Amino acid sequence: MPIITAMNGSLASWASRRSMCLPGLARCRSSLLAPHPVSRTATRLNCTHSHTKSETFTITTPLYYVNAKPHMGSSYPTIAADVLARFQRLYGKRVRFLTGTDEHGEKIALAAAARSMSPQEHCDSIVQAYKELWTKLDIAYDGFIRTTDSQHEALVQEVLQRVWDKGDIYKASYNGWYCVDCEEYKDEKELDAEHHCPTHRRPCQHREEENYFFALSKYQAQLEELLEGSEGFVQPASRRNEVLGWVREGVRDFSISRSAVQWGIPMRQDPSHTVYVWFDALNGYLSGLLPLNDSLSSSNGDASSSSSSSSVDTALAQGWPADVHVIGKDILRFHAIYWPGMLMSAGLPLPKQVYGHGFLTKDGLKMGKALGNTLDPDALVTAYGPDAVRLFFMKEVAFGQDGNFSEQSFRDTVNATLANSVGNMLNRTLGLLRKNCDAGLPCSAAEAAAAAAAAGEAGEQQQQHPLVAVCEQQVAAAAAAYEKLAPHQAVEAVLAISAAGNLYLEQTAPWTALKKGSDEEKAAAGRVLVAVLETARILAVALSPITPRLSSRIYQQLGLGEGALDGRLRWSDTAWGQLQAGHRTADPQPVFARLDDAVPFVTEAAPSAAGAAPAGGKGGGGKGAAGGAKKQQKQKEAATAAAAS
Repeated sequence: MPIITAMNGSLASWASRRSMCLPGLARCRSSLLAPHPVSRTATRLNCTHSHTKSETFTITTPLYYVNAKPHMGSSYPTIAADVLARFQRLYGKRVRFLTGTDEHGEKIALAAAARSMSPQEHCDSIVQAYKELWTKLDIAYDGFIRTTDSQHEALVQEVLQRVWDKGDIYKASYNGWYCVDCEEYKDEKELDAEHHCPTHRRPCQHREEENYFFALSKYQAQLEELLEGSEGFVQPASRRNEVLGWVREGVRDFSISRSAVQWGIPMRQDPSHTVYVWFDALNGYLSGLLPLNDSLSSSNGDASSSSSSSSVDTALAQGWPADVHVIGKDILRFHAIYWPGMLMSAGLPLPKQVYGHGFLTKDGLKMGKALGNTLDPDALVTAYGPDAVRLFFMKEVAFGQDGNFSEQSFRDTVNATLANSVGNMLNRTLGLLRKNCDAGLPCSAAEAAAAAAAAGEAGEQQQQHPLVAVCEQQVAAAAAAYEKLAPHQAVEAVLAISAAGNLYLEQTAPWTALKKGSDEEKAAAGRVLVAVLETARILAVALSPITPRLSSRIYQQLGLGEGALDGRLRWSDTAWGQLQAGHRTADPQPVFARLDDAVPFVTEAAPSAAGAAPAGGKGGGGKGAAGGAKKQQKQKEAATAAAAS
C-alpha cells in the first residue's frame, strides 16, 4: 500500500526537525524509526507519568483587590489556574479550584468614596464584573471567595484567636512609609529619594500609629528550614531564591491591625482595631473550602452560599492543604513568608506549593494607565472568543516568566494554531470523508492503525502507525507539562499532533487515490482519513484544558457530542481507538474562524484605574478599558464560530 509506506520517512524527518524545539519529539522520532509491535485492537497510549495519587487537588488564584474592574493581569493567572484544574479533572480528581476577591481596606473605602458609593455597594459591583468576565473566559471555578462574607469573617476570627492564644500577637507603636495601594509599610531602602513605591510609582505616606503585631520573627528558623529543605515549596527556582534571600536577611514582625481603617473585620480582642487586609485575605484560602450548598464538583459555585458555620476543621477536611497557590511575583512575600508563618503559629498545615508567575507587558512595555497601554480582557474575549484568548496567553507566555502581548503576535499565533493547523486538519479531512464516504467511517481507528503498520513486504518487521507514535509521545509530553505547571509546554506538545496530522495528509495525499485510485488504494485512503480524524479527537482531549469550546466543537464535528463541555472526557480518552467503523460525522463546519488582520484591534479608550498591571493580587492596580466598540462589530461577526458554545 504505497499510500502509507511512502510517508514514514518524511514524517520521521519532520519529527527529527521538530524535536529540536518541542518537548518529547526526540522520543517521538525514535518511535517512528524503530519497529514497534502492533495490536489488532485499540492501541492504548502510554500515558504513564508521575501523576500524584491524591484524590483531591486544590488550586487557588490570588484574591483580587476590588479597587477597579478586572484587567488582563488578573485574568491571566485565573486562566492558568483554570487550565491546571481542568487537567486534574480529566484524571477524575476531586478538584477545588478557588478564586475570589479581597474587599477590605483603606484603598477600597477610598475607591468607593470616589464613586459616591458605600464600600459594600462598590465591592458588589466589582465582584459582579469579575464573575461575568470569568464566565466569558470559561473559568470553571468551584468556589468564589469574598472576604466580606460572614463565614469568611468567622474563620478569620478563629485563626486570629489561635494565633492570639499562642502568644504571637502584641501591641506596639510603629512609624514608617506606607503605600496605600500595596496596603503595607515599605522598607526605606525600597523607595527612591521622593519615597515613591517601586510598584506603583506613587509617593508613600509617612505614618505613625499603634497597632497589633504578629511575631513573625519567632518563626525565622522554621521559615529558613522550610525554604532550604523543600525546593518545591516556592517555584519557579528564581522566585525561591528571591524569597530565601529575604528570609536570610531576617524576617520582621508585621502589623496585623489598623486603628484608623473602619472598612474591615473588627478584632474581637480589641474592637477599636480592624484586621489588616493581608491577615484577612490570606485566610480566604481556608474559608473558600467551606462546604457549598451544591455539590463540590459544581462549577461557578459561590462560597458565600454555604449555610454551614465557619470552622477551620471543616476547611481542613475539604481540601486543605492547597496543592498550589498561583500568585503574582509582586505578592510573593505575603504568600511565601507571611502566610506560612501565620499557619505555623495557628498550628495548621502549609500549602504544598506557592507558584509566582510573571508580569504581562504590551509591546515590550509594562501595562499601565500612565502609558495608556492597558488591555481590557472583556473587550478582547468579546471580540475574539475565549479559545483565542486562552490559547494565546497559555502558549506565548512561559509560565513563571514575564510575557509580552502584541496585536500582531496575537493574530499570528491564533490564526496559525487554531485556524490553520487544528481547524484545517479537521475540516479538510471531514470534507473528503463526506464527499467520498457519505460522512461515514469506512473502518475503525484501530483497524486503520493496524493496516498501516502492517504495510510493507511480507515477513518484514511491522511498524507502528506514525500518527499513533506521534500521539503517544506528545500526549505523554503534554501530561507531564500540565503536571509540572508548564501549560506553554503542554500547548506545544499538543500542537505537534496537529502538525503531524497535516503533514500526514500532505504526504499520503488521500484525495488523489479517492479520485482515481484502485479499490485497494481507495480503501487505504479511507484509512488515512480515519487515522487523521482519530488524531483530531485525541488532540481535542489533550487540548481541552486550554480551549474547552474548541475541543467541544471538534467532538461535535466528529459526531461525538460536546465532550469537553459536558464533563464526559477523561485523560484516558487520549487512547487511540475510539472511532468505530460506520460512525457518522457531522456536516463539515469550520471549528475556528481566522482573525481578520484588516479589522482594527481592541483599543484603549479612557482607562480609569491607577497603577501598572502586574498579574495578580493587591499589586495589580492596572486596568484596561474597552474602546472602539463599533469598530469591533465586523471582527465579532467573523469570530462568531470561535465564540459560540
